[in-house]
Amino acid sequence: MEASKAPAISRAAAVLRLLGKSDVPLGLQAIARELGLVPSTCLYVLRALVAEEFVAFDADTKRYSLEAGVLTLARHWLRRDRFNDLAQPMLDRISRSFEVTMLGVHIVGLDHIIVVAVSQLGPNFQLSAQIGSRFPGLISATGRCIAAFGDHSEAELEARFKLLRWDEPPTLDEWKAQVRQTRLQGFAIDDSNYIAGVTVLAAPVWKTRAKLSHALVAIGIGSALKRAGLPDLQAALASAAKELSSQLSGEASA
Repeated sequence: MEASKAPAISRAAAVLRLLGKSDVPLGLQAIARELGLVPSTCLYVLRALVAEEFVAFDADTKRYSLEAGVLTLARHWLRRDRFNDLAQPMLDRISRSFEVTMLGVHIVGLDHIIVVAVSQLGPNFQLSAQIGSRFPGLISATGRCIAAFGDHSEAELEARFKLLRWDEPPTLDEWKAQVRQTRLQGFAIDDSNYIAGVTVLAAPVWKTRAKLSHALVAIGIGSALKRAGLPDLQAALASAAKELSSQLSGEASA
């Protein structure tokens, strides 16, 4: 926020993200402390967000929470972006067939990825994920797809890689080799690097031929995925991503 050219907007966005992640309403002091803001500045931001109906204030508890106004923005975005409508049946089919958690993620450059669709239809234990969750852009299997197909410089990738946190971190050379393999095979795999014992697969999705916009992601316990048939899952994921890219690029050019 300190480096932002529009600090007021950055502070408002930070408040909204914090309230969105919190399971309970938060008080002024808790919000200010978490975000490193002066309480008077934080109060100014909160009052502006309340006035715009993005944040609700409970006068009895003196606590703040998200207001329904954020749904208006989300609804307009979902209406404009057809990814969710087209991807959900594919996510459901793969999730049910291989008993994995399936995600559709929106890629925001090297900054981060955002979960915009989820399917958890398998009968067995699955790792949970929530719509709206944000992750660093280059983390895990999706990050390898971004590095492989995102047309970013080596210097940019190396600088961002140094900031990533993994359970079992690969070396930079190992990661670069995995990125090259991703480019060759058309999908990426993270075997216990990001989360120990968990395998993550990701396949890139293009809204236009020139821009990587989304990815389909499969997440499961590594040993369970091998029993379920990892090669078949890889093929299903890559095929779904290719079909979805064709559908999205066709709509974009229509």
